[in-house]
Amino acid sequence: MNNVTQAALEEARAWIGTPYHHQASLRGVGTDCLGLLRGVWRSVYGIEPEAVPAYTPDWCEPQRDERLWQAAERHLTPVPVSQAQAGDVLLFRMRSSAVAKHLGIMSASGALPAFIHAYSGHAVLESPLTAAWQRRVVAVFRFPEEVS
Repeated sequence: MNNVTQAALEEARAWIGTPYHHQASLRGVGTDCLGLLRGVWRSVYGIEPEAVPAYTPDWCEPQRDERLWQAAERHLTPVPVSQAQAGDVLLFRMRSSAVAKHLGIMSASGALPAFIHAYSGHAVLESPLTAAWQRRVVAVFRFPEEVS
């Protein structure tokens, strides 16, 4: 695991227990899944990845607009799902007919995979990456070594 990946994973763990709050991104106060990723990014790189417009919980589902996936591709490095490792960003499609609208950071791989995420109705938590969650992973991304 490189230094950036290690730093991202350590920061994600520091967010565990932060209450869920739609559109927020403040460790210990409130966050949603995108806010968690943004907070980790700010900690690692010292800047916000990009200005985030207001968004609804459905993430443009009626329009079939994959905004979250497109944003991930602008800032992160895609890797094959089969090569996911601790510290990678997981993108989930919660239903097969829906847009991808949930993010997490893989915290363990191997026999007992797990991930850290902000889950609606809960706080930021570390969950087992069970078969049900694994089926929903549609893309995996790695934090870049540096940003410009």
